[in-house]
Amino acid sequence: MLKRFFIICSGSDPEILEACSSGEQNKYAGIGATVFFTALMAFIAASYALYTVFDNLYAAVFFGFIWGLLIFNLDRYIVSTIKKTGRVMDELIQASPRIILAVIIAIVISKPLELKIFKKEIDQVLLTEKNEMTLANKNQIEQQFSPNIAALKSDISALQKDIETKEAEVNALYNTYISEAEGTAGTMLLGKGPVYKEKRDKHDVALAELQQLKLDNKAKIMTLENQIAQTEAELQNQITNTQPIINNFDGLMARVNALGKLPWLPSFFIFLLFLAIETSPIFAKLLSPKGAYDYKLEDQETAIKTHVLQNTKQRDVMLKADYAINDRIYEAIKTEEELYNYKRKKARELMQMQADAFFKKHKSAL
Repeated sequence: MLKRFFIICSGSDPEILEACSSGEQNKYAGIGATVFFTALMAFIAASYALYTVFDNLYAAVFFGFIWGLLIFNLDRYIVSTIKKTGRVMDELIQASPRIILAVIIAIVISKPLELKIFKKEIDQVLLTEKNEMTLANKNQIEQQFSPNIAALKSDISALQKDIETKEAEVNALYNTYISEAEGTAGTMLLGKGPVYKEKRDKHDVALAELQQLKLDNKAKIMTLENQIAQTEAELQNQITNTQPIINNFDGLMARVNALGKLPWLPSFFIFLLFLAIETSPIFAKLLSPKGAYDYKLEDQETAIKTHVLQNTKQRDVMLKADYAINDRIYEAIKTEEELYNYKRKKARELMQMQADAFFKKHKSAL
């Protein structure tokens, strides 16, 4: 049962193989087993690759099964269309397009399995890339908000500087009227005279202005600080919202690119393994000598071809004979007087009927 199944997988004719030896049957059963297990590996590889895309087990298995059937059909077609002719160059030319197709299939099958085999190494590469992307994303967002925050902080510094300047002015006025009272500056007279009172009043006015300036600037600074806090909150919120996009940067294309950054030699050997598996049925058929199955299949196909050629040739001969007979018949009867008189009579009747119909038509028109 299993042997017959693998023979069917090889694309050969089971009825012809039944009349062949066990060795011939085993050869094609081995080829069919290779085709089947290649399709099985394609199913596993495609299912894993699609699972990384859809993140749904049932969808991945379903489409992976369809892909496995496709690869099975292609491999079966490739093997079944290689005919043993006994001429090496003819067989190589015949197999070259199929070998190219087998290479493409091997690449498609091996790549998802490489992603699974080197999953830990790929995760490490993706982690490094995600960290770099996180830092780059943060810097880009900060560059968007930094000018606004810097402008607000500059406004706060300006307001604080106004207060400091006013404080320095008040302190200077305070020292002036104190020095005037002590007699160490100004009029150099000890005591609180008119000049002292004038300077004291000027200081008090400046002090009142300073207190009012502090109140006004404090309110402005609080407003600006609230704007800074709001801007920083927006910045942090945008960083938080964009981070999941970076965290989900582990799709199929990202993993393939990450695989390309790993050393190429291990991946190349895995590809060679699947290339050997994929092309083994082709080379097995090319390298094997022409066996009983090949002769029986060639006999069956040439018998049908000969039958078709015989029928075509026979129809051509029958057509030529029919042409010759018709020519002789018409050549013989074309000089008969009786046939001439009969056709003349019928032609006269036909022309009379045409003339009568023409006359009736024009008479009715008048």
